[in-house]
Amino acid sequence: MSDLSDADLLERYVRDGSEAAFAELVERHIGLVHSVALRRTADPGNAQDITQAVFVILARKAATLNRRTILPGWLYHTARLTAANLQRAEASRHRREQEAYMHSIQEDSPDSLWVEIAPQLEQAMSRLRADERDALVLRYFQNKSFAEVAAIIGKGEAAARKQVQRAVEKLRDFFLKRGVKSSAEDISRTISLHSIQPASAVLAKTVAAVAFAKGATASASTLTLIKGALKIMAWTKAKTAVVTAAVVLLAAGTTTVTVEKIHARDLDATWDTGKIDSRVLDKAPHFVRIIPTKFPNRGGWLTSSDRILGIAGDVVEFVQSAYGGYYNRTVWLAPELPGKYDFIANLPAGSKEAMQKEIRKQFSLVGRFATIETNVLFLKVSHPGAAGLAPTRIHNGSSSSSSRNGENNIQNASADSIASICENEYGIPVIDQTGLRGKYDVDLKWDYRNDPQHENFKQALNNRLGLELVPGTAPIEYLIIEKAK
Repeated sequence: MSDLSDADLLERYVRDGSEAAFAELVERHIGLVHSVALRRTADPGNAQDITQAVFVILARKAATLNRRTILPGWLYHTARLTAANLQRAEASRHRREQEAYMHSIQEDSPDSLWVEIAPQLEQAMSRLRADERDALVLRYFQNKSFAEVAAIIGKGEAAARKQVQRAVEKLRDFFLKRGVKSSAEDISRTISLHSIQPASAVLAKTVAAVAFAKGATASASTLTLIKGALKIMAWTKAKTAVVTAAVVLLAAGTTTVTVEKIHARDLDATWDTGKIDSRVLDKAPHFVRIIPTKFPNRGGWLTSSDRILGIAGDVVEFVQSAYGGYYNRTVWLAPELPGKYDFIANLPAGSKEAMQKEIRKQFSLVGRFATIETNVLFLKVSHPGAAGLAPTRIHNGSSSSSSRNGENNIQNASADSIASICENEYGIPVIDQTGLRGKYDVDLKWDYRNDPQHENFKQALNNRLGLELVPGTAPIEYLIIEKAK
């Protein structure tokens, strides 16, 4: 069947239930999917789970794909979304694994440019339009000629060449802003040489068999990945027309920011002083503003009742401040937006709602809450009376805390506060099931260095606080950020 196109193979699978046709698709594209997953997660086990999940999703959604679908581009995009979903659940551990991955490619690859761009490649690809990404995947990830690319995407060879060149230039601009100085030709050559690592024949057979059964025999971890990825795909609605409209709206919003900054300079001076202090809100006029930061080396934000003040925050921070979302419980489905901003919402009432409207106006972003069944950790008592968790000596209702790497001291803390410490460490939702209803003074110290699996943290939690974390699943409310329609 090797002479049949992807579309023909997919049609045979949908029409006839051909296992051979589906296995051929897996064999053709497993290297692409597995390589994307490995770059995104830097973990071979996770990469295999993601690869399996992507092909199960293909099996389930095959009937909804038409002959115009560029299957390598669709698989690339699905692999990136599935990996991103996994990373949100394991953000803290992923950061450490990404550092280890950086070291490994430095040791294994003699190509210094690949060492620089590999960890950022999927993020750079996410900035491309879908048609640009499809063309680039065909040309440099699958090393097809321009004539072959043109035939697959249904354009003339000159148009296909121009589309690929435009995509590579966007990648070059992305990397240049991050300190990677290289030509478009060198970037395309490097991607062509290194982006795909062959997957094992054993993995291909396993993936094909499980996917053909549409996941009926998949592991629990893979099924969780599939469920999360399908929800994200349903939310994304990544059609070219929507993306194009969003870019136009974003450009218009940016122009508005510049004009408002010029005409509101004196007004901005009353609050945009680089200070994070509720007293600034008390003295500032009643208005809402988001402007490019004047203090790039500072940062932080606060909420006082319904009002918001932030300095040098990225888009994620002021969106979360407007909607009340939490870092580890936010799903970001919109394209990533660069830049740092100073922001304020200081109205007598309805400040957060006004900030939400301003975010939609300037950045074409909206938020909503959705409940997702996901992996969690349950905080439970392992043994009572531990020395690091004592009934508080503060009885006036106030609390204080200090936190730095490997140490947390909190006075007058609830069990929910301890769960938040654990959630920040693991990057996954933590639910309090301790049954502790009082307030406590917390003294938690651990050796945070060389602790990629959180073993030191886990031991300190048990020894010092008498608490443990038990894995499980539960419905969690997430803030979903996406492009406005």
